[in-house]
Amino acid sequence: MLKLNVREFIKYKLLNSLFLGLSIGSIFVLYAPLSPSVYSVGGIALALAMLVVAKFYHKILNMGYFYKISLFVEAVLLLAISYFLLFSYSYATAFVIYAGYQITFTFGSYLIRAETLFLRRSKPLELVDVAKQKGYLFGMLLAYVFYEVLERYFGVTDKQTQVYFMHVLLLCAQVAIIFYLVKSFSKAKK
Repeated sequence: MLKLNVREFIKYKLLNSLFLGLSIGSIFVLYAPLSPSVYSVGGIALALAMLVVAKFYHKILNMGYFYKISLFVEAVLLLAISYFLLFSYSYATAFVIYAGYQITFTFGSYLIRAETLFLRRSKPLELVDVAKQKGYLFGMLLAYVFYEVLERYFGVTDKQTQVYFMHVLLLCAQVAIIFYLVKSFSKAKK
């Protein structure tokens, strides 16, 4: 039986939201090769997948699956980032990144529901939500500074090169996210 360590979970959620803040601007550059129809098909697939996940809440809304699905989502992002860093820009890379994010979004509602269920009380929920907002804001600020430093001090003005370097930072963040996610769950003592 797993137990949630709220203190470590807050660190995980802070870093998770920091990742979102860091990555939000790079999406527009990464997705450039994709046609609008891909987004339509992706949206339909996402809605259907979320429907399937919701139908299994009665089986997966427990601490064990919460951990496994959280780890799966973070592993998908780690693989997508690694794929991009290895193969850089192409239609295939844009599609892999898009598909990776769609897979993670499939479990978004489930993860929010499980988080609320397992945190139970208002104070831990408050701390997690505050950590999320701080992480997101700091991530966006850090992204802005990162891109400005690349451009002003290193002369890197090509958007694709800037986003590539951002993904090195995202890879480091993702490793830390997985570390704190694993620390967030521990075996309950009998």
